Amino acid sequence: EGAELATGGSRRGIVVSTLAEARFFAAGGFDDILYAFPAPAWRLAECSALAQRLQAFQLLLDSPQGLEMLLQNPLPGGKRWLAWLKLDCGNGRAGIRPTDPEALALARAIAQGSPELVTLVGVYAHCGNTYGCRDIPAIQAIARATTAAVLEFVTA
Repeated sequence: EGAELATGGSRRGIVVSTLAEARFFAAGGFDDILYAFPAPAWRLAECSALAQRLQAFQLLLDSPQGLEMLLQNPLPGGKRWLAWLKLDCGNGRAGIRPTDPEALALARAIAQGSPELVTLVGVYAHCGNTYGCRDIPAIQAIARATTAAVLEFVTA
């Protein structure tokens, strides 16, 4: 019910952190789900099943190896992997630093490589480094720094 309220009843555009959550929401009629963690190889079959079932199952990429994994495992029936480039703007959990020269190369490889197999949807950053903040100004400072880093990366 909370997710339906959060999406204005559209049942689209939700973000999950586990595939169990993705399956739960898919069973509840949600058909646009982002799995917000770079998919490990051992979870690829589950991701593929969701991608085939849903109108838009999206996942994160943060390495050339992740991209190669998707390219080597195309979706059947004309479907394609929908991928966001995961940027690490200070959280340190997952993603590629936007200042890393490999980040732009990876973004280009996703966008220009084989869009009929893997399509770049956008860039994604999670401000998990706010969890330890003790006040609103500290959270705002991280949000501003993350926004600036993402905008600088996208502009490049």
